[in-house]
Amino acid sequence: MHSNVDTLFENLWENYVDITPSAYKIHELLADNENDSHIVNDHVAFRTFNLSKTSLDKLAAHFLALGYKEKGDYDFEAKKLDAKHFEHPDKTKPKVFISELRVQEMSDPVQKIIHKLVEQMDETAVEKENFLYSGQHWSLTKDEYETLLEESEYAAWLAAWGFRANHFTVSVNFLNKSQELSDVNTLLKNAGFTLNTSGGEIKGGEDVFLAQSSTMADHAYVKFETESKLIPSCFYEFAQRYKMPDGHYYQGFVAASADKIFESTNSK
Repeated sequence: MHSNVDTLFENLWENYVDITPSAYKIHELLADNENDSHIVNDHVAFRTFNLSKTSLDKLAAHFLALGYKEKGDYDFEAKKLDAKHFEHPDKTKPKVFISELRVQEMSDPVQKIIHKLVEQMDETAVEKENFLYSGQHWSLTKDEYETLLEESEYAAWLAAWGFRANHFTVSVNFLNKSQELSDVNTLLKNAGFTLNTSGGEIKGGEDVFLAQSSTMADHAYVKFETESKLIPSCFYEFAQRYKMPDGHYYQGFVAASADKIFESTNSK
């Protein structure tokens, strides 16, 4: 397990930008060059399977060991996912959102593939310091990937990319250029980035104390058993948080909005 929160996020970031080059460009676009402002990261998200070797709790253990606390849980019925979010007592540290696929609710062929993949994993892999950015722990064929993709984009992405940050999130509240999500979206579109329009460009809003938008995922090559294929990799999200009636900024997540954010890795 990592002894330092910042080192963990630095390693996650390096691993993420490796297959998400647009994240670097967006950083440059949003940073205030005059004083080289640091972009505040609202949260980082992870995907996993709800099998004993790879359960959400196994991933969460890495964050709990660094002082994070579980703060909320979510159910994504249509996508067959459960999720939890975690917060650090130091509010400058990113929140963490971990979801897991309810494998038992998938069709038999899909369940079979997922079990076959996870069986190839070393039982102790999940405890290693670098697990959260260790990638794929199995051999996957292009046919298996496509079978998963037919039924669950989430499962296909996880099978192809393994364990890594699925996305990082810019906190719009701390930007120098603009603290309005709609302005950030305009800036991104003018710079040629494609936004996820599922459920509208902006998901949520002031009425639910959280507005979110995201780019569509970059594409990168994944090596399958006998060939490589260009597939969606990771995306960048943008979050604007609003004050609740008690005067504090909302720190949770909105399931209806997150449901649409998941679609940022769709290939269509």
